[in-house]
Amino acid sequence: MRYAETGFNLEIDLARGSVERIATDPRLAELHLGGLGTNARLLWDRVPPETDPFSPDNLLIFAAGLLCGTPAIGANRTIVTAYSPQTLLMGYSMMGGFFAPEMKYAGYDKIILRGKSPSLVYIWINNDKVEIRDATHLQGKGAVETAECIRQELKEPKAQVAPIGLAGVNRVCMASIEQGRSSASRLGLGAVMGDKRVKAIAVRGTKDINIARPAEFLNLCNDVMKYIQQRAENPIKNVEPIFEGLGSPHEMKVVDEKWHTTGFMRGNARTRRKDFWTKDVEEKWKQTQEGVRTRLISCYNCPMKCGAIVSVPGVSTYMMKCYSKLTYTMAAFSDLDFGFRIAQRATEYGVDGFSTPQTMAYALELLQAGILTDQDFAGAPSDTEGKFYWLLDRIVRREGIGDILANGTYWASQQIGKGADAFAHNNIKKHEQLPLKLGMLNPVYFLMYCTGEKSNITQIEGQFPQEPFPTREMREDFIKDWVHVPDEKFKQYFLDWEQRGEYANPTYPTADMAVDIVNWQETMHYIDDSLGVCAGLSSFPLKPPYHIHNYPKFISAALGIEMDEAGLKEVYKRTRNLMRAINIRRGLRRADEKPPEDHWKKRFPELETKLLDAYYKFKGWNNEGVPTKATLQNLGLGDVAEDLIRRGLLSEQEQIRAEELVAAPVMK
Repeated sequence: MRYAETGFNLEIDLARGSVERIATDPRLAELHLGGLGTNARLLWDRVPPETDPFSPDNLLIFAAGLLCGTPAIGANRTIVTAYSPQTLLMGYSMMGGFFAPEMKYAGYDKIILRGKSPSLVYIWINNDKVEIRDATHLQGKGAVETAECIRQELKEPKAQVAPIGLAGVNRVCMASIEQGRSSASRLGLGAVMGDKRVKAIAVRGTKDINIARPAEFLNLCNDVMKYIQQRAENPIKNVEPIFEGLGSPHEMKVVDEKWHTTGFMRGNARTRRKDFWTKDVEEKWKQTQEGVRTRLISCYNCPMKCGAIVSVPGVSTYMMKCYSKLTYTMAAFSDLDFGFRIAQRATEYGVDGFSTPQTMAYALELLQAGILTDQDFAGAPSDTEGKFYWLLDRIVRREGIGDILANGTYWASQQIGKGADAFAHNNIKKHEQLPLKLGMLNPVYFLMYCTGEKSNITQIEGQFPQEPFPTREMREDFIKDWVHVPDEKFKQYFLDWEQRGEYANPTYPTADMAVDIVNWQETMHYIDDSLGVCAGLSSFPLKPPYHIHNYPKFISAALGIEMDEAGLKEVYKRTRNLMRAINIRRGLRRADEKPPEDHWKKRFPELETKLLDAYYKFKGWNNEGVPTKATLQNLGLGDVAEDLIRRGLLSEQEQIRAEELVAAPVMK
């Protein structure tokens, strides 16, 4: 009997119209857990590195995390993976809601799409019955509308539906996959789904998931619930309101947005409005938010209520995505009412709420600079808000200038020329990052931005505070119940961190400390993404219920194996290095791992080099960021090492030099 996982993947060849239920190797769960880890193994084994993102050979994988469908609180994440048309690297994006547990209850750990359908279709999975159905009648329909149409057509209101909107159908490189209460938004995976001519996947399942040691597992789950209640009654002190508790940023619950609106950049990440947040603005935004927020909602098996149903007069009801409450507003220098209205249209179109506003603001900057002309904007309204709606419509339809902008700011700049690349200044690895610019280099954020392969800073940062507390007394109070640290040294790192002076940015935390901190945060995110647990209950909040000390107990009780902290860290390292090797084969190099030139006011080239050198050495990689043969072999990835050597990506001489630099032990 298989525990925690179903033991089967559903493989659908869209070109042939075939459906296969494939048994999986139980050893993979011990090596990679599930979700992101096993997705990476599939891509490495089955998709050649030269494969174009829009090739029939590119797999589009919907994976449930290992703990999805179990009683584990907040274990509901679907990890969607393919080669990204935006970065050309391995792209993976996550969505919450109910899709992953429903997929497990239908009997599948993954849904794997290969090939391309000759016409628009949707897939209906009802336990063992799987159909590829005609979807031509859904052509042109929005994502939310499509989901409702499919439920009515199937006469199955409990079906979980993951559709794309017009953006996905037209292969817009910032297209998302929507799913009721969440979406897989980053890296254009909705465009890959549209390229395969799949409008939606609908799933309904009624089977059981087995747990190896159920009584032990339920006790652990009860401990998590007790902690969630205790944290709600005792919020963290001396931090911004969104960091006081658990869950994803409670932007639909919290009205106080001083942190975001004064600290983050406006437009195309160029302007900071430090004096924006006033009592008048707060009152106006509160009225707007409470006037459209119908109710707060949660994902499957989670009490946190991080999201909200939004009903704006004159537009259809929708679920507000995390942070997109602000992205359109801040990009257009507008008010909150505009943000709520345009976000509804963007949700129906199915576009990423981070990249899309930046791309539209970038276009307006090009117009102001004379790089784009009035002819490019022929027929556009004269006001800024009107231009944003106009640009959004053209991007998702790939009409006129929208056809160029639909590829994102990096690729659009290559096509436009005339110095447009100077305005595409918020990209890392060819993808728009969250519009946050710093006044002073923060060593931890430098490494997170540069080396993160999730292309989403909010999915890298986490349990270590984002900035030092003003006084040592505050810091001492914070560490009293900081049981989450993997080592006591992290408490000292934080205690010594000050806002000014010798122990402040940019020279503190030191390079070695910064690497330690980033490795801890990466470890937790990668584990979450393999288990399917929401980052809002683990890797993202400051003091979450899930952490490195209790996760091994959950895994052991669920799978029936003995997993300890050292073993779990080894699983993380294996998946991290495998994903790195995939991207190295796709062309990723050290030169790609740098922030934009204007990321902070003053650059520190020597320190930045030192930080990246320290990170690579810690990971057991060579100076170009390629995992060494010894590192890979120690993790049971000898076949990966041999492939890199055979392709000339890791020469024997480089290997010797790298191992001399790294020194034993290979990885900390």
